[in-house]
Amino acid sequence: MRPLLVLWDVDYTLVATDGVGQYLYEVALSELYGLDMPTGLGSMAGRTDTSIALEVLAAAGVPEPATQIGRFQQVLGGLAPGLHTMVAERGRVLPGVAAALAAVAGQTSIDRLVVQSLLTGNIPEMARVKVAALGLAEHLDLAAGAYGDVSPFRADLVPVARKNAALRYGADFSGRGAVLVGDTPSDIEAAAVSGARSVGVATGRFTMDELASAGADVVLTDLTSTDAVVAAVLAE
Repeated sequence: MRPLLVLWDVDYTLVATDGVGQYLYEVALSELYGLDMPTGLGSMAGRTDTSIALEVLAAAGVPEPATQIGRFQQVLGGLAPGLHTMVAERGRVLPGVAAALAAVAGQTSIDRLVVQSLLTGNIPEMARVKVAALGLAEHLDLAAGAYGDVSPFRADLVPVARKNAALRYGADFSGRGAVLVGDTPSDIEAAAVSGARSVGVATGRFTMDELASAGADVVLTDLTSTDAVVAAVLAE
């Protein structure tokens, strides 16, 4: 059987962290520019940190945000590890997640390689803090995924993750050899654009119908049925 790369979204798929990401932006804006976090921003659901940062910087009045994005994300990345305790105290793992990760990890055998990583809008440092502080890192190879510092467009992350995983494992994860699991239409659309499969999970703000309409191959209410998660992830 061909190898499989399972790419999990983080926020509202695996965990909820009660505004820690916004706090990180607030601190970075204050530290770097002496500015407050702007109000009236668009929805952050499914977006990458590059997209969000560009909007935040523009709304805060920072000139030429595109020229500032690297510097701003460097500050975000430097601050993120210091939020480990905050994530541990405020955050929570969503129901069924720990069992689902362990069960999918158990599908690797002599006949099939199954690699689990992240495909998330978070910058790498924030993604690492969220999964580590909440005890989810054991079954994830974080170096095989892709993160929100890559591009404003989530679909651009998929080939990056495939390349990272291929370099680490010497395997081909092209096409339907990758599956994205996420709670937003953006996750589903990123999979479709890149030829990957998708599993929609209605644990965020979007309904099962909305995820199905976006083109998800499978839609689950949540991750509490371990057998259903494994079947959805492994489906050809």
